[in-house]
Amino acid sequence: MEKVLTIAGSDSTGGAGLQADLKTFEEYGVFGFSSITSIVTMNPENGWSHQVTELSDELLKEQLISVFAGGPVAAIKTGMMGNERNIEVASQYLTKEYTAHVVIDPVIACKGTAQILQPKSVEGIKTFLLPKAEVVTPNLIEAGILSELGDLATVDEMKEAAKRIAAYGAKYVVIKGGRRLATDRAIDLFYDGTDFELLEGTMHQTNSNHGAGCTFAAAVTAGLAKGKSALDSVVLAKDFVSKAIEAGVIINPYVGHVWHGAYNQAEKRMNM
Repeated sequence: MEKVLTIAGSDSTGGAGLQADLKTFEEYGVFGFSSITSIVTMNPENGWSHQVTELSDELLKEQLISVFAGGPVAAIKTGMMGNERNIEVASQYLTKEYTAHVVIDPVIACKGTAQILQPKSVEGIKTFLLPKAEVVTPNLIEAGILSELGDLATVDEMKEAAKRIAAYGAKYVVIKGGRRLATDRAIDLFYDGTDFELLEGTMHQTNSNHGAGCTFAAAVTAGLAKGKSALDSVVLAKDFVSKAIEAGVIINPYVGHVWHGAYNQAEKRMNM
């Protein structure tokens, strides 16, 4: 069984972050490891108010040493990194000595807003993570920040952003259009450094989409670990997430979570 690592924040509500990653890894049939960079909590009086508590780089390094005590893993995915020191520590393990595949989910902004959670991490992502990325998976807001193009509203602007992000060293760039793109289809852009491919799917009109981005990147990571090409991994991940959103679960008055088991109908597994 392939071993896969997520280096990411912990979402106490269980929908995003390393919780989403581990649930996705399980659905793909790979064994998931985790190293926690930060803990994200939500204000119960205002569901869109997030608090990020960073873990120290020393603690992150101890976790990574534990993970690699048994040797390299098939793939590594990074998510919310907590701070720039954690980014530097994690980057030391994004090499062929430790893994064959690296997926960078550049978690920068809150879902539904352009609020940057950790501004100092942006330069760290550009300097230490993007050069080691096989695949990077920004959403529309994150792509605008990383490319320094600001708000992206068209496919042409997404293409220009993808070129700029690839220039930092990422081999493949996937920009997720989401609902901010003025279209009735769910459009993502795949860029291999030369050619572009538009990936279209059904736009699910639902608020049960918390964790979609983390889940997508984790699915790409697991696909690569199982030997799929980057494009095939992305295409399958898009379908995996689409079903997860469609079967989303309302968790609290503010947001619903994707259901990571939807693709495999996991809710039926223990039926007697």
